[in-house]
Amino acid sequence: MRAWALFGPGDLRPIVKPVPRPDVAEVLVRIEAVAICGTDIEILHHGLPAMIDGNPPFNGEHVVGHEYVGTVAALGPTVDEFRVGDRVVVEIHAGCGRCERCRSGMYTACLNYSNRLKGHRANGFTTDGGFAEYAVNHINTLSYLPDHIPFDEATLIVTAGTALYGLDVLGGLVAGNTLLIIGPGPIGLMGVACGKALGAEVLLAGTRESRLRLGRELGADHVINVSHDDPVEVARRVTRGLGVDLVMECSGAPVALNQALHATKRGGRICAAAFSHEPVLLDAARMVTNNIYVYGIRGEGHGAVKRGLALMAQGKISGKPFVTHRFTLDQLPQALETAEKRIGDAIKVIVTP
Repeated sequence: MRAWALFGPGDLRPIVKPVPRPDVAEVLVRIEAVAICGTDIEILHHGLPAMIDGNPPFNGEHVVGHEYVGTVAALGPTVDEFRVGDRVVVEIHAGCGRCERCRSGMYTACLNYSNRLKGHRANGFTTDGGFAEYAVNHINTLSYLPDHIPFDEATLIVTAGTALYGLDVLGGLVAGNTLLIIGPGPIGLMGVACGKALGAEVLLAGTRESRLRLGRELGADHVINVSHDDPVEVARRVTRGLGVDLVMECSGAPVALNQALHATKRGGRICAAAFSHEPVLLDAARMVTNNIYVYGIRGEGHGAVKRGLALMAQGKISGKPFVTHRFTLDQLPQALETAEKRIGDAIKVIVTP
């Protein structure tokens, strides 16, 4: 099969390698579409995240790409949960299935992360991913994809799962809550759509007018251009001085976490969903005295992808507004450049075989 392998920082090469064979409780997926995520760009430049047990960050064989969907092409031994030809959406993390985090549904925080001998899998991170024609997946990472959802739009279901993991399970968001999202990237914008689907009043803060306009189209009740307006003041004004119930911080900006603290009401929650590239000063006194909960998320834990799939299947969210560019697998370097440099105001760049 054709694939793209990582040989070193910035050194991505096209290769031909054998089609993998599924083992017990695994299926072979023919990849129909894969979306480029910001984490893919980080891996290309800096190596694989959270590697332990001596696994090398680059081994010349690793296939990146994790936001993919496809068709079941072959079944491993004992697999009767799926059939050849089934359309499927794929979660990234299988986890090890044996540690306390996995057993409680927090498999994106698996205590055996990257330890393949203990069964951990994370497609595109610690095992081969989606920049190829085929990939092997554990059945626990697969869900049936209804026929009416196009493959390219379905790649956004993982993004929805990440947003939902931060909003509903860990954030406790319910209908009638107020939600502030800082940073209108793909996760932030999908957070707007999911927040509205859950019945929240949504505020979106950012600097790019085109992204803020899209946020408004996705259902944001209030949009805030932080180049002109203070998101804390707007959040306080909208909530009559109380602050919002939940903030999802998706920008990674050094000032954003403290803005979130000051925009949150007493007893509220802050979800840190972005990677900051430098240490961030935190007003811990405000957090403590106001009983504010701050938590981080990684990926799409606790069955969140299935919830995102349900919302998309019911038409309550859509991947269509996010898909801005399409390339073929042979054009992967151009696709990655488009995503990294945001050429043509790229939001989600889709790669097909």
